[in-house]
Amino acid sequence: MIDQETPDGGRVGLRVDITRAREQQAALEAARETAEAAVRAKSAFLANMSHEIRTPMNGVVGMAELLCDTPLTEEQRLFADTIRSSGEALLVIINDILDYSKIEAERLTLNPEPFDLERVIHEVAMLLQPQARAKGVDLMIDFDMFLPTRYVGDPGRLRQVLTNLVGNAVKFTALGHVLIRVVGIAAEPGAQQLHVTVEDTGIGIAAENLDLIFGEFNQVDNAANRRFEGTGLGLAITRRLVERMGGAVWVDSEPGRGSCFGFRLSLPVAEDAGGHPATVTLKRGLVVDDQYINRTILDRQLQTCGMQAVLCRSGAEALALLQGDADFDVILVDHDMPEMDGLAFVQALRGAGVVAPVLLMSSSPVTARELPGADAVQALLQTPLLRADLYRRLQDLAPGTATLPAPARRLRVLAAEDNRTNQLVFRKMVRDLDLDLVFAGNGREAVALFSSFAPDLIFMDISMPEMDGRAATQAIRALEAGAGHPGGGHVPIIALTAHTIEDDGAELLAIGMDRYLTKPLRKSAICEVLETYAPGRLLGTSQVQGNAA
Repeated sequence: MIDQETPDGGRVGLRVDITRAREQQAALEAARETAEAAVRAKSAFLANMSHEIRTPMNGVVGMAELLCDTPLTEEQRLFADTIRSSGEALLVIINDILDYSKIEAERLTLNPEPFDLERVIHEVAMLLQPQARAKGVDLMIDFDMFLPTRYVGDPGRLRQVLTNLVGNAVKFTALGHVLIRVVGIAAEPGAQQLHVTVEDTGIGIAAENLDLIFGEFNQVDNAANRRFEGTGLGLAITRRLVERMGGAVWVDSEPGRGSCFGFRLSLPVAEDAGGHPATVTLKRGLVVDDQYINRTILDRQLQTCGMQAVLCRSGAEALALLQGDADFDVILVDHDMPEMDGLAFVQALRGAGVVAPVLLMSSSPVTARELPGADAVQALLQTPLLRADLYRRLQDLAPGTATLPAPARRLRVLAAEDNRTNQLVFRKMVRDLDLDLVFAGNGREAVALFSSFAPDLIFMDISMPEMDGRAATQAIRALEAGAGHPGGGHVPIIALTAHTIEDDGAELLAIGMDRYLTKPLRKSAICEVLETYAPGRLLGTSQVQGNAA
């Protein structure tokens, strides 16, 4: 209703029937509420589906992984590997669908915290190393020597982005290498503009397909890559995640020459960002590696810690050099070299009377340790090398380095898990570690055992009867606050969850958990947690590192 007075003192009235407009507005509001309810229902369904699928898949994938570690015939190993790889392929599909649904529902949250970027990249490389090694593809990391390594960001989401990019590079590369390179510049005070690239020597992508590669459900369909499976969501999710973190992605490629996927991101530098040791007491090192990129990276790493590096591309070249100059404090040699491998070189070295300590670099140190001649090397290093590990090994070789005594007791670990199959999988995965392991069937048992068993570390399942993992964690933190823990201090609690939508990391951390692992569990993930939260506490610390590799 509109009334307006006219200049001559009259009035003009306008009456508009808005019944239809109101009905349309009400219909739109009802449609919006219906759509929002559908999104909530879809999210709840996907969360429940994730939990129901992941719980039995934890048994399937976990047991298949354990079975592959036992003596098997060639046919049995083929069957076990097929079960494991098929289960992992199913989990990749589930993860992609859940993540994409989470992004579409705008429920994706970032959880910034201080983290070590170089270590995150190394962890991703270790995860994908078995696939690369099986194809004969070298996996390498080139982290700018002058960049800080510690930043503030979401390490979980960065790990997901890197896993997608590096996993694709390994998947589409049959020969050559995959190189993860990190460079950067100071963007503003206290922050770094980081450029991370993943370069491969794979099949490449045609120019007309480059604009489509980051789209949803897009896969380049040609004879070269039709044999590769996937959902077509991995790169789309990667683009969304990087953009959510304020960055951008790109790709350069040429068919038959390989691809380079990259992203740039600005991250604050962590206040406790400390560099690697500036110097070691060793002066000269000999590097023997057939890969030019590896030799170059090692040359820079040794120079950074004050050492002079001499580079050789083969065992024969190194032996010829040593006949005239054997004055080296350490020799670093790659295990997997053509013509003369690393162990054959070491045997020839010792036969020639050269006594310099040798560090053998291998993509599979556990396997190399069992080969003839391995007892002639001082240590085995997992490749790609983590600078901190390399420098620590070099420092260990310095004269007068003391060996720390073994701890007086085994590490006490409490695992709260109601599913008997998952208990069995967990027990078998840590059977080679010298742990004092106790299981709780629900949250109430976990709280009771916390007081009586006094664990050093707790693995806590989220979904349990009587008292779930959240309530049990809160009860344990209350006992700690009231000095109810016999051992005293803060006990790390690691969440074990089969939900990937409901159990958001921020919510789990907010109730007092220190970290979370998504089922199905991997032995490497469990060992990495033990090494992170209890360094030096295990009698079998070296075995933890071996299993993680």
